[in-house]
Amino acid sequence: MRFLLPRGMRDLEPEEFKNINQIRNTFIESARIFNFVIMEPSPLELLSTLESKSGPAITKEIYNFIDKGNREVALRFDITIGLTRFFASRRDLKIPAKIASFGGVWRYDEPQAGRYRFFHQWDIEIYGPSSTEADAEIIEFTSVFLNKLGLRNIMIEINSRSLIEEYIINILKVTDNNRLIEIFRAIDKIPKKGKTEVLKEYEDKIGKDILLKIMEFADNIGPFDCINKIIRPLGLQSWYEIERIINSLYNKGIINIRINLGIVRGLDYYSGIVFEAIDTSNNFGAIVGGGRYNNLTEIFGRRDAGATGAAGGVERIIMAMKHQDLIRERTNDDDGVNFIVYDSLEIFGYAEHLASVLRRKNIPIEYDLLKRSFSKQISEAENKKGKNIIILKKEDIENEGEITLRNALRNTITRIKVSEDLDELLKALDKQGENISN
Repeated sequence: MRFLLPRGMRDLEPEEFKNINQIRNTFIESARIFNFVIMEPSPLELLSTLESKSGPAITKEIYNFIDKGNREVALRFDITIGLTRFFASRRDLKIPAKIASFGGVWRYDEPQAGRYRFFHQWDIEIYGPSSTEADAEIIEFTSVFLNKLGLRNIMIEINSRSLIEEYIINILKVTDNNRLIEIFRAIDKIPKKGKTEVLKEYEDKIGKDILLKIMEFADNIGPFDCINKIIRPLGLQSWYEIERIINSLYNKGIINIRINLGIVRGLDYYSGIVFEAIDTSNNFGAIVGGGRYNNLTEIFGRRDAGATGAAGGVERIIMAMKHQDLIRERTNDDDGVNFIVYDSLEIFGYAEHLASVLRRKNIPIEYDLLKRSFSKQISEAENKKGKNIIILKKEDIENEGEITLRNALRNTITRIKVSEDLDELLKALDKQGENISN
């Protein structure tokens, strides 16, 4: 019998787990700097809660089932909905409430290269009165966080759902709500299917002339000053909201931004500003997406508070980092363990004791549990590229009261007197660590 994983699932091997943890640690530090509180919503929700965001059709894209209590439940497909449910249930939270989270999500998508049915997301949300200042802070966080990861060539593209809607109603004179929704769907499909296919699919539903005009509108991508010359004369009030956000971001020193009037994102979800962060050096698509989504807080009964936020796929960020050689650079800066080797089974007890003492002093230590030969222990330590090799020789310990510390990277040797408090050894290990980092 072969024991296989379900389709679209995988085991996270040590290197990949290390990569995810690096993103997690940088995210937590960034959230702390911006004063977001960190929590994790439940991974299991009532199906009705998830349907409140995306409708009953979402069951085709998620893991849902009947539990033993005959309840319809589902695994979360993103983190935002759980955070919003939590916020809506906690009237005691001070406004604005700034909440961040990092965790796994499940989607029943078709598996692809680098895309699995379980993956990780980071998420930040600001709940409170609608304000361009909150929208700007979400975008600023995104820029700062990606910069902390070392990512280059990141561009944040900004648009407004309100602006597109205002253009359709006031300029194109389309007021029918169903037709309006179809136009949004058409815009959303242009990057994936191309204009020709979208024209074929939506010409009868929308009309060719309207489609061509909205495609021309959505083609406007570039610096704010350039797009401003095109859009300002139209007199659309939503454009001034974008202008305020751009000015706020410039004040914050965020300059890797541009306007992209073709971004709409979640069709039944976002209600105002929307944005995506892309790596312009590859074609992975957006590595971060976000915007204002006041509709969801209203669905959960909080008409007194809007919401704005962002989320990023961790595995996709790792792909971008690998593409820019950032992962390789990190792993070459070896942060490995120290090794204890011993030349006699008679001092194995001392090796165990020394390892335990050093671990309690937060020194990463490994030693051979199989009691193999001295040469095999040395070979193992060298193969694993340990920081230091602490060499215990029975004769040196008994006659000289000394052990030997060998820096595996610099190949230097230091003789150290054995003492109960191990001060000399600890100082030598600290010094070796400083040398390596320098």
